[in-house]
Amino acid sequence: MPEKQYLILLDIDVRKRHYHIIESGKITKFVVQLEVKTGGVWKEVIRYDCVHDFAHKDCYNIKGQCRKINLYLDYGDALTLADDDINENWEIYREKFLRGDIP
Repeated sequence: MPEKQYLILLDIDVRKRHYHIIESGKITKFVVQLEVKTGGVWKEVIRYDCVHDFAHKDCYNIKGQCRKINLYLDYGDALTLADDDINENWEIYREKFLRGDIP
């Protein structure tokens, strides 16, 4: 069961956490998360995962309030979307998060 996990520093206070498992050529578990460091603590801003047995996106504000969005995608497509979205939009997500909005 190939497993991949890494952290990418996008800025001094922003990082992307990536984790996935492949079984029989298919993604069976994944998490891709954008984190922002504020007040010395890393906080989740955007998290894509399949924890509830469906691919979804959780969007958090600085107070920890969350909005869940069902992606209606298979895990492989959701993983690709997650990486692309965070790579392209992390600056916008960070700005909204630090303002107190849910990205």
